Amino acid sequence: MSTLTVSVVTPDGPVLEEGFEMISCKAANGELGVLPGHIPMVAPLTISSVRLKHENDTRLLAVSGGFLEVRPDKATILAQTAEDPASIDIKRAEEAKQRAEQRLQANQDDIDFRRAELALKRAMNRLDIAR
Repeated sequence: MSTLTVSVVTPDGPVLEEGFEMISCKAANGELGVLPGHIPMVAPLTISSVRLKHENDTRLLAVSGGFLEVRPDKATILAQTAEDPASIDIKRAEEAKQRAEQRLQANQDDIDFRRAELALKRAMNRLDIAR
């Protein structure tokens, strides 16, 4: 089966560049599945997982938003962060989730709810990927 070269890049540098048969990720408008030969496109990504499939193996990455650029032979994911399950510190992610939940429950005027909601989504995504 043909493959699509997938590059994942963050501000800290390249995270991944390998061939995969399929990419599945969540864009702002819904779930996307990308196969080799896909039409060119650019889509904003949400805080979610990226599933990369090759033969019978599926690799997961936790991304905190960003963009997906697709060309017929290559896909590039530009993300603020991209982590594989092995690099996620579960204890730290659980603590971040608890802090975000506490900020949201505090219901104080000086709390930036949008930031707290995003922090909660990032922590939950990291925990989902790690488990």
